[in-house]
Amino acid sequence: MMSSEIFVPGWLQHLLVVLLRFTLSCAAPVNLNNGTECSARGPASYILVFTGHWSPQTFPKQYPLFRPPAQWSKLMAVTHNEQYRLWQEGAPASDGLKSFAEQGLTVDLVKDAKEARKGRAVGSMYRTAGIPSGIGHSSTEILLTPRSPLLSLIVKVIPSPDWFVGVDSLNLCEGGQWKQEVTFDLHPFDAGTDSGFTFSSPNFPTTPPENITMITSQKPNHPANSFYYPRLTDLPPLASIWVKRQSRSPVRQQNRVSNHILPEATKPHRFSETPLDCEVSMWSSWGLCLGPCSRGGLRHRTRYILLKPANSGTPCPELEEQEECTPHNCLAYQ
Repeated sequence: MMSSEIFVPGWLQHLLVVLLRFTLSCAAPVNLNNGTECSARGPASYILVFTGHWSPQTFPKQYPLFRPPAQWSKLMAVTHNEQYRLWQEGAPASDGLKSFAEQGLTVDLVKDAKEARKGRAVGSMYRTAGIPSGIGHSSTEILLTPRSPLLSLIVKVIPSPDWFVGVDSLNLCEGGQWKQEVTFDLHPFDAGTDSGFTFSSPNFPTTPPENITMITSQKPNHPANSFYYPRLTDLPPLASIWVKRQSRSPVRQQNRVSNHILPEATKPHRFSETPLDCEVSMWSSWGLCLGPCSRGGLRHRTRYILLKPANSGTPCPELEEQEECTPHNCLAYQ
């Protein structure tokens, strides 16, 4: 009588085990944490302080003084995990970000965040009141959880075509521990949806839209740009944020809009003045040659100031020039 057992060679058994492990590894869920998974025990409460440093001393070129003067929109902050992005440098702006960067509207951004919260990608949303000048503070208390340890925020530069400052996915949980304090300098970004060069440029949609890019002292490389300072290697910070862990949980608010009194530890930043060189127009054409034939004549040309110097910048050159010439009515006698 034959045995019911089937003999399987050892090499075949080993091959089957390897194939099984390979199949299981392919079928396993993809790890999207990218090192951002937080193993801290319990949530963490922070105070978030936004500070604007936009002044005529640090940014003298085309500084908006009226209709409207330099100011900041309301701040919108979102706590989330790696499956959500409020904005990202090098990526196209969402419809919500376009609306915010151009008009300061948060309706679409809030709608997108609420939708992401259904999938547990977003924890909470917060807003602060706007700041009516280029220099000032706004603040709010925020709560982060191990499920949503990342912080993103945006504030619109007013006035501007589509410029903003912000933070993208700042991780406040590291090595299973909540960070105690973080300070972050903010620089301007272009949302890529409007092609205006200056703070007060009229609406000029970018077609097709471009990706979000950082604005630097030499990019865009055009003298008309409001942030164009060719003498500077880097722009001074336009704003900054300060995030400090608190020992208590934040007070819950119905509308999540706040503007708390600043902690005593918050001190104003001091930045050196940015020199602004004088800019002048091209020379005009030479004027008529005037004067007596016996002594010869003179002709003039002029140019005008496009941008006055500030903060010990290069002074303006001569705006009028003259040279000797022969009057036209004397040519016939030569």
